[in-house]
Amino acid sequence: MFFKIKYHTKLLYLFFFIFFTNCQFYEASNTHGILFLENRSNKLIVKKSNKNDAINIIGQPHSKSIENENEWIYIERIFVKGEYHKLGQHVLKSSNVLLLEFDKYGILINKIFFDKSDLNKVAFSKDATDNDLSKRSVIEGLFSSLKAKMYGKK
Repeated sequence: MFFKIKYHTKLLYLFFFIFFTNCQFYEASNTHGILFLENRSNKLIVKKSNKNDAINIIGQPHSKSIENENEWIYIERIFVKGEYHKLGQHVLKSSNVLLLEFDKYGILINKIFFDKSDLNKVAFSKDATDNDLSKRSVIEGLFSSLKAKMYGKK
């Protein structure tokens, strides 16, 4: 009997140790894009690095500029679980964007790194683009609402 109590107590201590170390020391995160973007961008040197260096160090760009094929855009976003007062919702920890500009020979001529603090400084257009493809006709809207009512109470 004494052995079982001792064994269960040790197991309980082991359980609490594993539970608290995983919950306290490791931050649960949700990442998107290139990890450690700032560290990788520091390895690129203006007027010395080229497109091949950028691909080897960072990888393929997420996007290229519409007007200029020589402007490459890399993105990194990290979300973490919020504190108790946020009820576990994801909170944006870091949002980084790297803009690389190359000349016509593929040599890096400009490197701009935007972090989370620069997010509010970027001006976005207030114009909205209408999409005629997503508009539904009146009849289609009526039939879809009837269909939802018919099949909704199964």
